[in-house]
Amino acid sequence: MSSSTDPQPTIGLIGMGAMGRMYTKYLSQGGWTKIHVCDLPSKYEALKQEYDGVPGVVVLTDGHAVSRSADFIMYSVEAEFIESVVAEYGPSTKLNAIVAGQTSVKAPEKAAFENHLPPDAQIVSCHSLHGPGVSPIGQPLVLIRHRASVEALKQVETILSCFGSRFVYMSYDEHDLVTANTQAVTHAAFLSMGTAWASMRTYPWEHGLYVGGIETAKVNIALRIYSNKWHVYAGLAILNPSAKIQIDQFAASATVLFTMMLESGSDSEAEKKFRDRIEWAGKTVFGAEKKRTPILLSSDVLDRFSLGTPTGKTDKANSHLSLLAMVDCWAHLSIQPFEHLLLAATPIFRLFLGVAEHLFLSPTLLQSAIHSALYDTWHRQDDLEFVVAARGWSQCVSFGSFELYRRRFDETRAFFESRFEEAGVMGGEMIKAIMESEKEREAQQ
Repeated sequence: MSSSTDPQPTIGLIGMGAMGRMYTKYLSQGGWTKIHVCDLPSKYEALKQEYDGVPGVVVLTDGHAVSRSADFIMYSVEAEFIESVVAEYGPSTKLNAIVAGQTSVKAPEKAAFENHLPPDAQIVSCHSLHGPGVSPIGQPLVLIRHRASVEALKQVETILSCFGSRFVYMSYDEHDLVTANTQAVTHAAFLSMGTAWASMRTYPWEHGLYVGGIETAKVNIALRIYSNKWHVYAGLAILNPSAKIQIDQFAASATVLFTMMLESGSDSEAEKKFRDRIEWAGKTVFGAEKKRTPILLSSDVLDRFSLGTPTGKTDKANSHLSLLAMVDCWAHLSIQPFEHLLLAATPIFRLFLGVAEHLFLSPTLLQSAIHSALYDTWHRQDDLEFVVAARGWSQCVSFGSFELYRRRFDETRAFFESRFEEAGVMGGEMIKAIMESEKEREAQQ
């Protein structure tokens, strides 16, 4: 915060969705006294009522009012709309103000700022790599000094220091590549899982076959994703070229692996090809990481956060096709996920990487999954639905249609909506336990 001898800067937020509200909350709690916010003009009265009496927060009519008054202006709008919103309000930017964006994909934001902001405006953008329901403390917060002085960057650091986040410095292009590498395949995997379960009209934890251990993490994260808004994931998938490539490869990996499963049967050569491919992918992605401390907690600890009740049937092995496909995808694209783990890992990426690591670095678990993939048939329908879902999401992204993405997401979301509260509590506790365990291990090292 500014010293007592210096007047505080006026902080402006354009867009009061979930992330805009989160930023407003922490800025207010951090003692900033001049926070000007706005949303669509039609929401002005409701927003004014909502923030009546909240320390430091002043609700203004629109983005023009915020832009004219604020020294630091943040656009917290969907990537799909960043161009039109900046085109409308950018020309009203206060002289020499610092401007930031909170979009998940930066290429459209960069173009919008360069095209519509006055030349005197300084651009120091940002991106909190977590959802609005996760505490920002200790989480990565990307800062991008694109067109600004060192002093402007320091001022943004000062303003956002109340989040308790860990600053990560990147360029716009680096941001989009890293976020694609850490989020694109992760989101595609869980979106596909959810769509497959919804297509089968089944909650996987209720029939006893997918409960406990690794399944606990998969179910909790999938429901956590679907409990968020569709646009949180759509912008990254559709507007980030690197993400499109990865989502396409993920669908291809799932398809090829499933086809190899069907072809194997009693064919020893086909079985060898499948085993060799899985083992090659595992060595390519995890080979250099065998000495590191595993991310994931033990299966026994994960069982505490299960939505279902573990039974004798939960020992039944399955193919873990989603995990095999994810690691196969990374291997074929030469992505080394651990390079980004400390740099810019979201909680969901960290957990899913931990789940994959847990499977691939346990010889017993991995061989059990491979054997089940080749010889068990009870999960074949589930795997087929997963492949169909993965290909469907890949096609949806390739079409570049936000409306199609929204419809596909919301149809699946509706199936799980009644379970979000239950899953939200358990998933939040699981994430907290894993993060705390990691901090303890880091402190001991």
